[in-house]
Amino acid sequence: MTEANTAARAQQLKALHEAPEILSVVNVWDAISARTVAALPETKAIATAGHSIAAAFGYADGTMPLDVALDGVKRIVDAVDHPVTADLDDGYDNPGETIRRAIGIGVVGANVEDRLRPFDEAVARVQSIIAAAADEGIAFQLNARTDAIARGGDRPIKDSIEDAIARGRAFLDAGASLVFVPGAMTREVIEPLVEGLGHGKLSVIGAPGALPAAELQELGVARVSYGPFTQRVALRALRELATDLYGSGVVPVDTPALN
Repeated sequence: MTEANTAARAQQLKALHEAPEILSVVNVWDAISARTVAALPETKAIATAGHSIAAAFGYADGTMPLDVALDGVKRIVDAVDHPVTADLDDGYDNPGETIRRAIGIGVVGANVEDRLRPFDEAVARVQSIIAAAADEGIAFQLNARTDAIARGGDRPIKDSIEDAIARGRAFLDAGASLVFVPGAMTREVIEPLVEGLGHGKLSVIGAPGALPAAELQELGVARVSYGPFTQRVALRALRELATDLYGSGVVPVDTPALN
């Protein structure tokens, strides 16, 4: 991909993040899942699922080497014409260099998680990402993730929300485009997050039991993604088919033909 194409896709993703409509991104993990989602007219951008890519390569979530992660993401970027935002775990040892390499393969946005590192360290890592993207000259879209709720443990949810807002504001001030807060699933949690971070600045995951996208949009959420759940649904379908095949030994007649 040329630098001009990467820059153009970054601008497309930026516009989608800033639009009044919520951006729904259906997470993919390889070239064929990316092409399948990209072929839908509703698809505006492609998001990778780090957990799912790791699983496809035989790694537990959070243990996949950077080179393997970037190889998996590159296959997705090369397979589609949409902007691709990648799940890059915690940014690895050098977040700025990780983002520079990601931009080099055509990635125009990323989730990078703080894993509840000390506040100043977490902010510094975001700053390094933004600086690296600026050096590359594109409007890179950092969906800065804080695990303030997901890793909040036994502390009161009010304290976790306040921590998420404090971290999120600092990430936005450092140049992040959005703040991704896993664990924000109910109106009672999402409303104070939107109030604290600003309308159109919160990104959430649509886990089972989460609010519908239309309701999230009404609450001021900017983006919803689906993480590893897309792969889990696909694998459930495979398991159910395999179970049927061990019984009947017949592929369903409505199975799509090969393209």
